[in-house]
Amino acid sequence: MRVLRCGSDAVLIEAEDAEQVQRLHAALRDAPPTGTGELVPAARTVLLRYDPAATDWQRLRAAVTALPLREAPPAAAAETVRIPVRYDGPDLAEVARLAGLTPRQVVERHTAARYRVAFCGFAPGFAYLTGLDPRLRVPRRAEPRTRVPAGAVAVADEYTGVYPRTSPGGWQLLGSTDLPLWDPAADPPTRLRPGTAVRFVAVGEAGEAGGGVSGGGA
Repeated sequence: MRVLRCGSDAVLIEAEDAEQVQRLHAALRDAPPTGTGELVPAARTVLLRYDPAATDWQRLRAAVTALPLREAPPAAAAETVRIPVRYDGPDLAEVARLAGLTPRQVVERHTAARYRVAFCGFAPGFAYLTGLDPRLRVPRRAEPRTRVPAGAVAVADEYTGVYPRTSPGGWQLLGSTDLPLWDPAADPPTRLRPGTAVRFVAVGEAGEAGGGVSGGGA
């Protein structure tokens, strides 16, 4: 792990992998060093802003380096956002072909996994979820779509996610949800913040599933 100066009021922490990012984010969130503020995790880094009047980057580097990184709690132990999905996406058959599975098996594997929001990016409210079954780790589309509808549930590489609003996109679309995940007028505007646990529930095959927040046993 490296701690690098980033401008006059931030440090950029380079982690070894996505798991270390999640552990570091949890540790900094639970025990923030003196003078620190905004915390922004990404795929392999964490950006930490600080008040130069309260600390400096050398002291912050020492504090971060000495911070004990506990294991992130399993997704099952956290409050879970359940997302009902209609698995009728235009790329479901292609994902099945790439994975060597049937479409039904793709759905079964996608709903069986327990996910956690690693970070947000690309567009406001777009959450990158880790925990995807290795068999479903397929590449992005060769030609991105110019318009992906809001609520589209997709996979690409090691991540799965939900497009929170209509936008261009190159991920493989498995289905869609009607559960609102982004509302600029709400506080917070998104349900899927870093560290949030997520489960996908098939609508129709698995019964009419309501979306919302539940305990870890969901």
